[in-house]
Amino acid sequence: MRKIFKTHATSQRFEQFIQKYHIQREYLFINRKMVTRALFIGIFIALIPMPFQMAAVVGMIFFVKFNVPLALLMVWLSNPLTMPFMYYIEYITGCYLLGIEPQSVVFSLEWFESHFSKIFLPLYVGTLFYAAIIAPLLYFSVDRLWIYSVRQERKKNRLKSSL
Repeated sequence: MRKIFKTHATSQRFEQFIQKYHIQREYLFINRKMVTRALFIGIFIALIPMPFQMAAVVGMIFFVKFNVPLALLMVWLSNPLTMPFMYYIEYITGCYLLGIEPQSVVFSLEWFESHFSKIFLPLYVGTLFYAAIIAPLLYFSVDRLWIYSVRQERKKNRLKSSL
């Protein structure tokens, strides 16, 4: 994955895109810290049922530096096809954590609007449970894999140079 980022970050088309839209390079850096932060922020916000998730990611720019396009891609994991299933699992988990009997759910906007006040608390308890587990797990996993990849590459280069 690291090598894929490296090759695309140095392309001529990429440079033209940055210059054309006056994008600050710091939000496009592809290094371990910027990528892991982007994954953390993107998946954390993707798991929260709220409108304007992409705007929330962009709003984080003022507090943390991260690779913005990658974070936006992570937010797209919660799309209209995956949202109902993600939120249902979060709702059921929230009910379990709160000791509440879950209601039978109908996957329709009308049902959601009419039952929102009843499902709000368990939904967000489940949301915070998953966001607090998955986002750090993804962050630390990618961080460790990145470090491992760099070490392996260095080891391979040392072996080549010693021959």
